[in-house]
Amino acid sequence: MRVHLVNPSDVSFGTAVITPRWLYVLAAATPARFGTPAIADETLERFDVDRVAAGDVVGIGIHTANALRGYAIGRRARARGAFVVFGGIHATLFPDEVREHGAAHAVVSGDGDLVWPGVLADCEAGTPAPSYDGGRIEGDAFVSARWELLPAGRYMWGSVQTVRGCPKHCSFCSVWRTDGQKPRQRLVSDIVREVVALRRKGFRFVLLADDNFYPVPLADLAAADRRSDKQQLRALTALRQERFELMAQLEELPDDMVFFTQITMEAAEDPEFLSAMRRARIRGALVGIESVTPEGLKAVYKNFNHAGEALVTRLQAFRAHGVHVLGSFIFGLPTDTAASFDATADLAQRSLVSFAQFVMLTPFPGTVDFAKWERQVGGGSEIEGIPLTRYWLIPSCRRPKVYAPHPTMSAEQIRRGTQRAWDRFYTLPAIWRRSRCVRSFRARLAFVLISKLYRQMYANTGIATDSARVERSARRARWLAAAARRLFVAAPMPDLADPMERSTAIARVIPLREVS
Repeated sequence: MRVHLVNPSDVSFGTAVITPRWLYVLAAATPARFGTPAIADETLERFDVDRVAAGDVVGIGIHTANALRGYAIGRRARARGAFVVFGGIHATLFPDEVREHGAAHAVVSGDGDLVWPGVLADCEAGTPAPSYDGGRIEGDAFVSARWELLPAGRYMWGSVQTVRGCPKHCSFCSVWRTDGQKPRQRLVSDIVREVVALRRKGFRFVLLADDNFYPVPLADLAAADRRSDKQQLRALTALRQERFELMAQLEELPDDMVFFTQITMEAAEDPEFLSAMRRARIRGALVGIESVTPEGLKAVYKNFNHAGEALVTRLQAFRAHGVHVLGSFIFGLPTDTAASFDATADLAQRSLVSFAQFVMLTPFPGTVDFAKWERQVGGGSEIEGIPLTRYWLIPSCRRPKVYAPHPTMSAEQIRRGTQRAWDRFYTLPAIWRRSRCVRSFRARLAFVLISKLYRQMYANTGIATDSARVERSARRARWLAAAARRLFVAAPMPDLADPMERSTAIARVIPLREVS
C-alpha cells in the first residue's frame, strides 16, 4: 500500500512561492511501515493519477477554491481502486459533499496531525471509517514537517507554523470557526528546529504561516487586567511572553534569514513587539486592512482597525520598524461606492505598504458572510444546474466573479474597479519607487520580480474574464517565478547548529563548572 498526498490546483506555474506545509506534515505523520509518501503539489505540475494502484491511499487536502479539482482527482483515484481520504477546511465544513462529489471513502475533519496514522491503519485493514475527527490539538502536539522530502529548486520560501487559531471574529473569515479563537502556540524549540532544517536546505526566506502571529494585543491585556480574577491576565501574559521567546531565538539564526507572517493592525500600537520583530528579522507581514472607511470596517466586524489618516499613520508605524506590509483590501462591501477603488489604491500608495492585494468580497463557507448570503440567495439561482450557493462546484470558467448583490454597483463594475486597483498599484514605475525600501540592486530587482509575479498569479489569473489573458498571465507567472526564485534562495548550510540545542548544552555545562 503506497500513500499519495495531493495538493490540488487548476493552474500550475512550475515554480511556487511558498511550500505547501500540510503535505509535509502528513508525510511526517505517516508511520514508517507505509514507506515514504508520494507527494504531488499541483501548483508545480499535475498529479499523475495513473501512478495510483489498487489498495493505495490517496490523501487530498482541499479548501473552497480548489475543491472542484480535488473532487476530480478523488473520483479518478477511487476508480483505480485506491482508498480516497479528504481533509482540509472545506472537507471539515462539507463532509457529505466530499463523499458525493469526491468519491471519498473517508473524511478527516479538524487537525490531521495525530489522527492520520489511524486513518492509514484502517485503510490497510480495508475498513476505513466514513469520518475521523482530528479535533483541535494543543500546540505541543503539532507535528513538524518532513522538509527533506522537498523537491529541489521548486519553491522560493519555506513555511513554518507557530500558532493556530485567532481570537478575532471577522465576518469574512472562517479561521476562528474552524481553528478556534483560542491561540494554540507551538513549542519554541519545535519551531526553531524546523526553521533550521529549512535553512540547512538553502531556504533563507521563511513564512511563519500563522492565523495571527499577534494573538495577544495590548487592549486584551488591559481588559484582562481590569478583572478582579487575574487568571485570564496570567494566561495572556504567558502567551505574549512565548512570542517574545520565539523572536529572541529567531534572532540567533543566520543574518541572511528573513521571515514573513500574518498579523493584525493592532500590532502597530505595540512598539515593543514591533522592535522584537525587527530584531528577529521578521521583515514582512500580511495585514488585513479590508476597508479604508469606518463604515466598511463595521460591515466586516473589524472595528479594531483604523480608517483614513489614522490608518495611514499605523501602517507607516510598521515601516518605521522595518516591517514591510502586504496590505489586504476587500472590494464589494455594501458601503463601497464607485470612488472606493481609486481612493483605496491612493491610500495604499500613501501609507507606504510595500505590496497590496485587492480582492472581491467572496462569501466563503464557514463565515458569517456566507451564512447571511446563503439565506439571502436561497436555492433559486443556478448555473448549469448547480445552486449559486455551491459556487465552488461550478466550473471555474463559468463561475461568477462577484456573488453578493451590491446596492449601487453591478458585478462587472466591481470586477473592473478591482482590476483597475491592481493595475494602478503594480505599474512598473510605481513598483520601482516602492523598491527604494530595500538597499541593494539585487534586493530591488527581487522586489520588482516578486511584485510582478504576485500580480500575475493573483490578479490576472483570478479576476480577468478573458481566457486568453488568463493563459498569458499563467505563462508570464511561470517565467517570472523561475527567475525570481534564484534571488530568494542561498547556499545550503547543512552543518547549521540549532541555537536552542546549543543553549541547552551550555545550560548543562555551566552548573557543573560552578560545582567544581
